[in-house]
Amino acid sequence: MKLFFRIVLLAILLPTMSYGENKHIHEEHVKATGVEALSPDLRNLLAQEMQALQSGMMSIIPAYISGNWGEIESTAKKMKNSYILKQSLTKSQVKELHTALPHSFIEKDKRFHYLAGMLEHAAKNKKAELINFYFSEMNESCVSCHAKFATHKFPNFLSKEKKEEHTH
Repeated sequence: MKLFFRIVLLAILLPTMSYGENKHIHEEHVKATGVEALSPDLRNLLAQEMQALQSGMMSIIPAYISGNWGEIESTAKKMKNSYILKQSLTKSQVKELHTALPHSFIEKDKRFHYLAGMLEHAAKNKKAELINFYFSEMNESCVSCHAKFATHKFPNFLSKEKKEEHTH
């Protein structure tokens, strides 16, 4: 059993060891883009926002199956208005977001918040089918954004060709 754990540990650490030896070479060839190009403070705020959105999405499931439309409405409103980013950003961070992130990222973000507003409206009107529809659209919005802009965090979204290209 000990041997198994050592092999697993070696398999995990081996790529980091080779990366560490060639870090300066690797950095010359790979330029950070999108989310990876954000300052550490802004990336931290974005990560907090994503965690809050995930918690909100997860809280909708039990509220939906129990018919708690008010909770869904409240959660959707928070998601529409953003949990952290709108409340915490400085003017320079807003500028950084708009210069570092591609326009398509901003558009996907706007769409997500629009869908959250539609979910809020559906919950306010106690329309179970529309709640389900907008919740599903929000899930798809998350997946498509992660697949396009966060494969560094979610490598399962990389295509086979990109996975081969991504490994050095």
